[in-house]
Amino acid sequence: MAQTDEDQTLINLVSSGDREAMRQLYERHYGGLFAFLRGRGADTSLANDTVQEAMLQVWRTADKFGGKSSVKTWIYTIGRNKLIDRQRKNTRLSFVDNVPDAADPAPNPEALLIAANEAGRVRACLDKLKPTHRNALRLAFYEDLNYEEISSLEDIPVGTVKTRIFHAKRLLIGCLGRT
Repeated sequence: MAQTDEDQTLINLVSSGDREAMRQLYERHYGGLFAFLRGRGADTSLANDTVQEAMLQVWRTADKFGGKSSVKTWIYTIGRNKLIDRQRKNTRLSFVDNVPDAADPAPNPEALLIAANEAGRVRACLDKLKPTHRNALRLAFYEDLNYEEISSLEDIPVGTVKTRIFHAKRLLIGCLGRT
């Protein structure tokens, strides 16, 4: 069964209150959603809290999933919206200086994917990309989302997604050729 079919089955079960299905859905999407939120500027703690909040909303509103997008895109959209809400709240209520977050000792999904192929060089080149380019590449190649899903998730036209991916690949290839 394809991942989208499995996700659809799980969300149907979650909508009827199946806790085991929710656990499975959570485990399937935690790592990718966490990396997606980190890529949008969340520190480790904020990303983790936002994933928890997003997945709680998935639990509460699974019966409202309309199927206009994939379950994965729906979950990531909820996560993105929760992150935006938290970032807005934090900028209004921030009374403490931001302390740099300690490096997360656990390997993230992106690091595991590129580790087999000269991770250091690839990572250095990815880090040189603008966040919009880096996020577009990650969503397309690491999260396996199509242009329409990325467009919906990022709330930008499909043409912009294609342009970002095109330029990001050119910049990445150029960087790798120089290092």
